[in-house]
Amino acid sequence: MKKIILSTLILTALYSCKKEASKTEEGTVATDSAAITQNTPVQTAAYIPKELSPENVGQHLAKNNDTLYVTNFFATWCGPCIREIPSFKNKMQELKDKPVKFTFVNLDDRADWDTAVKDFVAEHNLGSNVILLDGQKLDPSFFSKNFKQWDGGSIPFTFMRKGDKTDEFLGMMTEEALNSKIDAFLK
Repeated sequence: MKKIILSTLILTALYSCKKEASKTEEGTVATDSAAITQNTPVQTAAYIPKELSPENVGQHLAKNNDTLYVTNFFATWCGPCIREIPSFKNKMQELKDKPVKFTFVNLDDRADWDTAVKDFVAEHNLGSNVILLDGQKLDPSFFSKNFKQWDGGSIPFTFMRKGDKTDEFLGMMTEEALNSKIDAFLK
């Protein structure tokens, strides 16, 4: 009986590890499960946000040139933040060849950066546009140095700058409001 069970286990193990060519959705041929696993890092490589200090974020916000900088402060746990992202993505696509730079400053807890934030960035394909900011490093002077209205008490918050002209918007921005504000800067 032991021989039958052992033989069955060995056959099952060998059968499940059998290398066999199979066609994937893209029409490429995968030779075995190792080939599929090797593709996984390429997909996660899109997650490239980096942490910036409050001082570096302040420098980003203070850029004064002919480019329009649209900076949105958000968190993955914030419903209004997540609902406004598609509007920003639509505008990013529309203005991809214009001097406009979109940046999303993530305020999630550091413990969520490699889970919720990573998943969110990958799902929305925003890796190169996201900055990680540790909220524990923020103090009231960060807000008073960089903003006229925002004290950090709530999100989402969007800050726009082109040259000396700035605009601040606290709360969820509708697509119409976003288009109107950006169009005013680009005239």
